Amino acid sequence: MNPMGISTMKPCCKILISCCSKTSSFFGFSIPKSQNPSSVLRSYRKLHSCSDHNHHQQIVGIKRLIFQKPISNSSWGGQSRVFSNCCNVNRFRGFSVITNVASDIRHNSTSSSVEGHVNEKGFERIYIHGGINLNKPLAEDVEVKDKQVIIEEAEEKQNPSLDNSSVQNTENVKNFRKRDLSEIEKEAWDLLRESVVEYCNSPVGTVAANNPNDKVPLNYDQVFIRDFVPSALAFLLKGDGEIVRNFLLHTLQLQSWEKTVDCYSPGQGLMPASFKVRTVPLDGNAGTTEEVLDPDFGESAIGRVAPVDSGLWWIILLRAYGKITGDYSLQERVDIQTGIKLILNLCLTDGFDMFPTLLVTDGSCMIDRRMGIHGHPLEIQALFYSALRSSREMLTVDDGSKNLVRAVNNRLSALSFHIREYYWVDMKKINEIYRYKTEEYSTDAINKFNIYPDQIPCWLVDWIPDRGGYLIGNLQPAHMDFRFFTLGNLWSIISSLGTPRQNQGILNLMEDKWEDLIGHMPLKICYPALEYDEWRIITGSDPKNTPWSYHNGGSWPTLMWQFTLACIKMGRPGLAEKAVALAEKRISEDKWPEYYDTRTGKFIGKQSRLYQTWTIAGYLTSKMLLENPEMASLLTWNEDLELLETCICALTNTSRKKCSRRAAKSQILI
Repeated sequence: MNPMGISTMKPCCKILISCCSKTSSFFGFSIPKSQNPSSVLRSYRKLHSCSDHNHHQQIVGIKRLIFQKPISNSSWGGQSRVFSNCCNVNRFRGFSVITNVASDIRHNSTSSSVEGHVNEKGFERIYIHGGINLNKPLAEDVEVKDKQVIIEEAEEKQNPSLDNSSVQNTENVKNFRKRDLSEIEKEAWDLLRESVVEYCNSPVGTVAANNPNDKVPLNYDQVFIRDFVPSALAFLLKGDGEIVRNFLLHTLQLQSWEKTVDCYSPGQGLMPASFKVRTVPLDGNAGTTEEVLDPDFGESAIGRVAPVDSGLWWIILLRAYGKITGDYSLQERVDIQTGIKLILNLCLTDGFDMFPTLLVTDGSCMIDRRMGIHGHPLEIQALFYSALRSSREMLTVDDGSKNLVRAVNNRLSALSFHIREYYWVDMKKINEIYRYKTEEYSTDAINKFNIYPDQIPCWLVDWIPDRGGYLIGNLQPAHMDFRFFTLGNLWSIISSLGTPRQNQGILNLMEDKWEDLIGHMPLKICYPALEYDEWRIITGSDPKNTPWSYHNGGSWPTLMWQFTLACIKMGRPGLAEKAVALAEKRISEDKWPEYYDTRTGKFIGKQSRLYQTWTIAGYLTSKMLLENPEMASLLTWNEDLELLETCICALTNTSRKKCSRRAAKSQILI
């Protein structure tokens, strides 16, 4: 049995989640004569998630369906498909019998059922062993006298964790709606709402860009997990949680299915980079159509690189949904808990690496083209750390998950120490590297990664300020990438991956180097750009990543919301206000571009999409957070001193010395 509490499952073939637009069969499925409950239970996860936020009438037949007849599969384009009926029927907010059932399952299930193998009848054990209480009346047994009473009772049962802070959060959200919006904010909201994608008459996300004049949208007409996060936060802060809940549930259904590039399948638990809602003819019913969710796991992407960060963003957004809405019942569902475990199991799998950082390929994150960030890029480590901390808050601790929680705690401890100790550079650290000795062989080596002093670039010697510093972009044996990567540094502040002193130092550097990192349009994705031979060798002469363009030193307005979070957390909202005010001068006039070019961000990117949704959403989220900074505390993490008390790299069974966690704590905690 896997120590993480989840066994390995062989991925099945490509799944397109679908719903019928017109059908006469029960729940939109054709029901075969077979009465094998295992087939039904394997499909229950699909039905459970899709139905949870939809309607009361579908719920009525659940008890009969679970132990009666299985759901059939059909095919489209030679690939198997699982149907999920999501069609809208009359519904009312706040009440879901299925959510109650899921909660009961989690609380009543045995440890072995929660831990159970996902493929080998694992879900069957969860629902049968865990015991859906057949004596408990479901919706079909309940006489609905007053919907409002039922809604209040359901909300009270589903949200026992609602407290005064959650009530205060609700009041804060209401205040957003009361405030008079500026003309640019009104325009932004109109554009954001126009970008919403519906699936079976329910909102499930926003397209990456919504320019009506774009004749070749490529994949910008899809819903990206990474891109949707600022849109989700804008909707949550505005008081609309439905689209976020739908997004989390539907993307969960796309998790773990087999996607291949040259017959190779990535690990189970992988989240797609994006998905598209497609309307296709319904098999066997002439003239009728159905909607399907078609995910992209990287097999259609430029470079064919799987997204490492999608699952990490999904976990981070799941936490944010609970924090802002006060609805923690979503986190408690069995399918959500299993989804978290699958992502963690994929990320925490042992390999050949000696470092606690996550090993990834180039182009597997926001910088999704060849830019020399393969190995252990800071951006992924910061998101990984945030996802681990989020998971530790949300995981239900029981016999089936305690080993996973222990692994999360150990990794958090090692990762925080590793990044704080080895990725941080300031004037003092650079001078130390400048005097490094090389080829040191011992456990007491100072130059542990055999970094050559000549690697210190000339630009850095003159650029690093006397006050402040930053976390470098990457660290590997005999190589330090000294570039400043904005997203990784901002998330290190937001998640407290850096120390309080380091977090302040990063903002000090950004303030001191304002013209370089902010310029005419916030914010530079990395600094400096790769130029000349370095650009040709590292990017392969990428025509889109020319110097000071796109990912190679371009300016991305969507980074404003993360900059705002970091500034508010560190008590320096004035920096964020200055950046947002700077963007307001031209971002609407420029039609909300994806990115800006040149060293100071003067020009709209040469291949930049207009009406880029996460540019719009990033601006709105920044404005709302600055208007009500108390909400920012729900999206950040404070320093966790317990992580620093645990040293997990002590090798007690060998003659090697223990790592110097306690000795290093004095300088790390400053």
